[in-house]
Amino acid sequence: MKKQYIFPCVLILLDLCAAGVCAISRDYKKAVYWIAAAVLNITVTF
Repeated sequence: MKKQYIFPCVLILLDLCAAGVCAISRDYKKAVYWIAAAVLNITVTF
């Protein structure tokens, strides 16, 4: 893995973790928001 991808990968992981926490809390709108943020970061990064 290149050094330039470390921060975006950590950010994507944190977005997915936030989505998981929101889903556990039954706040599905925020969970979808965080999943969309992760997908957006994936498309921009890779």
